[in-house]
Amino acid sequence: MTTAERPTALTSLRRARELFLRGRQPPDGVPDDVLAAWKRARFLGVRHDVPPPVPDTPGPAATESALLAAARPVLDRITESLVTAEASLVLTDARLRVLWATGFAPDHLCRDLSEERVGHNSAALALHTRRRAEVHGPEHYLDRWQDVSAVSVPVRAPETGQPLGTVTVTSGLCAGCVTGAGCGPHPAAPLAEAVATAVETELLARSRTAERVLLDAYLRTAGEQGRPVVALDGRNRLVSEAAGRLLSPEGLEELERRAVALMREAARPERGTDGGDGAVTGPPALTLPDGTGGTARLTPVIHLGSVVGAVAVLESSGHPVVATPRRREVGLAGSSVPWRHAVGRALELAASDEPLLLIGERGTGKSALARELVDRPLLMDAAETELGTRSDALRTGRPLIVRHVERLAAPDTATLNSLLATHPHVPLFVTYTPGAPPGPCLQRLLDTLAARSVTLPALRERPEDIRELLTALAPDPTPGRPPLTWALDALRALERHPWPGNVTELAHLVSTLADHRRTTGPVRRTELPDPVREGPAPRPLTPMERAERSAILDALRLHGGNKARAAASLGIARATLYRKLRGYHG
Repeated sequence: MTTAERPTALTSLRRARELFLRGRQPPDGVPDDVLAAWKRARFLGVRHDVPPPVPDTPGPAATESALLAAARPVLDRITESLVTAEASLVLTDARLRVLWATGFAPDHLCRDLSEERVGHNSAALALHTRRRAEVHGPEHYLDRWQDVSAVSVPVRAPETGQPLGTVTVTSGLCAGCVTGAGCGPHPAAPLAEAVATAVETELLARSRTAERVLLDAYLRTAGEQGRPVVALDGRNRLVSEAAGRLLSPEGLEELERRAVALMREAARPERGTDGGDGAVTGPPALTLPDGTGGTARLTPVIHLGSVVGAVAVLESSGHPVVATPRRREVGLAGSSVPWRHAVGRALELAASDEPLLLIGERGTGKSALARELVDRPLLMDAAETELGTRSDALRTGRPLIVRHVERLAAPDTATLNSLLATHPHVPLFVTYTPGAPPGPCLQRLLDTLAARSVTLPALRERPEDIRELLTALAPDPTPGRPPLTWALDALRALERHPWPGNVTELAHLVSTLADHRRTTGPVRRTELPDPVREGPAPRPLTPMERAERSAILDALRLHGGNKARAAASLGIARATLYRKLRGYHG
């Protein structure tokens, strides 16, 4: 039960708090979460009689906050209405440091709203629960908040949904709290929700503008074909094909850490900027951490006087590196331990020109790997055709690949069994997808090949290979169609997806994006299909829940992720939309 729904009279709660502060056992009826919050405050050494703070100016954390920069236009518009409403409006960051405060009775406020400093309060509760929270009167631990009601709403990052801070509206005790009738929803709850939504919208608009500037700087720098260039902003990575060949994942991570450190250094006031958009002069070249002997020269990218990212050009011996090795084939792409173990075993067995059985779920790459193992094979799909005279080629030493052997007709299966009984060392490559129990004839064939079999891991068992597969599956760049690049939030969604169709499903997704995408820049999570973007469901959904979830996701896409507008278009409250989304995720 939320604070707003409790019928407990605050007069009784006030007496219970006084007993607690005197070290006596409070009476029954105190909400468990409130009592637990008081105990935490006492354990943390919070003083309940802390005096009001001396008014001062925001510290460095506030003046340098990107959240405050995005929120200030919204906050400035609402300030005048707060004077007559006798309420205060407060913005905090994710550490609950107050970045901005205005309105009625600001002396009630503190510079830090963390529980370690002030005990139970709505901002700390909203950040912890990631939803709207209210705290009234004696539910607070501090003496000077005994006549204050407060409602807080978390402000989330537009792309990741992670909390960046909170918006809080405070006022005198609600009428129901004063009369003992119980506290209903705080009258300023819609205002707090609206301010949080407006700040999130402003953050999204600023993020997209900054990303466009970073993309333009990347495209200008990578204008020369084959030039190894990386653009980073701590959230997104734009990596040219040549740079992708030179940098290992560990090297790219290290380069990103150095780029972020450079951005912070360049953002210091004494460094100065040109005040425009684009790249400015950067520091000397840095040695690459990959052991390649190369270097990377990083250049900050400036937008409206702020550093929004960095562009790195990879170099060797003072000259740009242009790497031209052939792109890795799909059948061998992947560096994870399960995949390399399976491929290594298959290569070892295929070297002897004897039968080989490749087992795995549909789409795991069995046929693609088989084609990589031998030269000029005959290829037969048992789901589409019969064996016919293809088995005769085996006697001449020409390799034969039989796909979907589980769908091979019984007479053809018997033919292969007879062939292996008389010629056990023929170059036969068979792919098998487990499913229904095999019949006796197929079981005999599988038993014959079992000693020379390799089981390929499912894609969900090797998510670290996703990024390498994206490069291998992407179509070659053509005039008017630049190579696909991927934002970090999209990569994380792809790595979380269970991929029931394995590599085949991933290949279809890449092909669809390459053929039908109309936007430029890296692929973002919002462009991915619903099941991939939203992540795996922790529980099965009913048909009605699936229909509701699909309608809500369509509305969110239509309104650019704005939950308030999406809820309005569906004719439901924003709180209902949140509740349904939480329900879909268990």
